[in-house]
Amino acid sequence: MRLTGKTALITGGNSGIGLATARLFVAEGARVAIVGRNAETLALAAKELGENAIALAADASDEPALRAAIDAAAAEFGGLDIVFANAGIGGQTPLDTTTAARFSQILDVNVTGVFRTIQVAAPHLREGSSVILNGSVHAVLGAPGYSAYAASKAAVRAITRVLAAELAPRGIRVNQVTPGGTSTPIWGDAAQLAAASERISRSVPLQRFAEPSEVAAAALFLASDDSSSVDGAEIVVDGGATSSPFGAPIYRS
Repeated sequence: MRLTGKTALITGGNSGIGLATARLFVAEGARVAIVGRNAETLALAAKELGENAIALAADASDEPALRAAIDAAAAEFGGLDIVFANAGIGGQTPLDTTTAARFSQILDVNVTGVFRTIQVAAPHLREGSSVILNGSVHAVLGAPGYSAYAASKAAVRAITRVLAAELAPRGIRVNQVTPGGTSTPIWGDAAQLAAASERISRSVPLQRFAEPSEVAAAALFLASDDSSSVDGAEIVVDGGATSSPFGAPIYRS
């Protein structure tokens, strides 16, 4: 098992990519703390993950609550080896109708919340630790109506590189997973997910959405010693949508 003896903190670990990653980390031998803002899904996730996981309630935009949760996880585990700053929110922000408050909300959770997570966790990280940020292909796609979300994920991409340089003297690696379309609750109910997958998969060379477990596998590589010389890197899990778009069905004769 690749994470035996390791401890991990995952924000947004109560659903989607975060929960899939928590499952995989536990299966690979880690003790895992999941942090989320929904008490009901947190409880369900903790029950599923079992005795090697703890669940802590906090919103990434609530600094005192986030600090309390991270400090509690570090105290429970005696320190941290892995942090997956995964929590984030989506939503459209069209130019003509978006309020300043809505735009700021997305940046506060997706950018400031990510920075706060790593800032609070940093004193608890042991030498040789791994920090993983969750990005998005929206950082480079230019999708109409998603200015705030795209800006937030472009910022995460920059933060990954900056913190890789900043934490390198402590032997702490900082990398990023970058999902494309993935089958998670962010799309809504099952019917909405199916409709989004059918529509968007036309522009994906592999012709499908990723499963959360596939993104989790990339996070596992970055968390483990298998990536011991990987720092400031980005693993894109998007079925080729951003690297080789002309292989997608929409362009095929």
